[in-house]
Amino acid sequence: MKILITGFEPFNKSNINPSGEIIKKLPEELEGITLIREILPVEFKRASITIKELMKLHQPDVVLSIGQAGNRPEICIERVAINLDCVRSSDGSRELPDNGGDMPVDVKIKEDGENAYFTNLPVWDLIKKVKEKDIAVAVSYSAGSFVCNHVMYTALYEVDKYYPNISAGFVHVPFLPIQKEDNKKGYFMELKDMVTAIQEMIAAIAKIKS
Repeated sequence: MKILITGFEPFNKSNINPSGEIIKKLPEELEGITLIREILPVEFKRASITIKELMKLHQPDVVLSIGQAGNRPEICIERVAINLDCVRSSDGSRELPDNGGDMPVDVKIKEDGENAYFTNLPVWDLIKKVKEKDIAVAVSYSAGSFVCNHVMYTALYEVDKYYPNISAGFVHVPFLPIQKEDNKKGYFMELKDMVTAIQEMIAAIAKIKS
């Protein structure tokens, strides 16, 4: 079994991204599962092109992407991705460009795509597996409208159109303790716990897919 697992480079003037650090800690193989580990750019267009190329090249059984959500206290497994790019905050007070300076507001990701795609990963099984390790985890019904949502939507669009046998989904993780300057709400999680959680998810997915 092959699992394509992706994280992101740092963004928004930070010099670290926990999702990318998780990728660096994962082995090439885990319990007989080949892990294709990649770090994506925090850019709408480049991230979309990259995830599509990786899916085509490797033909994985599963695509599991990871991103940072520092405003959340726990690991969040996303249920749904929406067909929308928007860098504007929910109260409309600010706009955050991607690392390439792109600032889409209310732009469709795919004109021929569904308004939303639901993950086809076994979300509740993953929640249960991570909770068994006493790691804070929850389901989420919004992946936002930034590059994380864009990557999740793109992967599920590709599954819908071209790869019906691939499972795909997205996981958000909190800040690391060292991200004090970014950490307005004071939420954080140790890297070792994030890595353990992702490894548990990989094992659970492999068991169900095998």
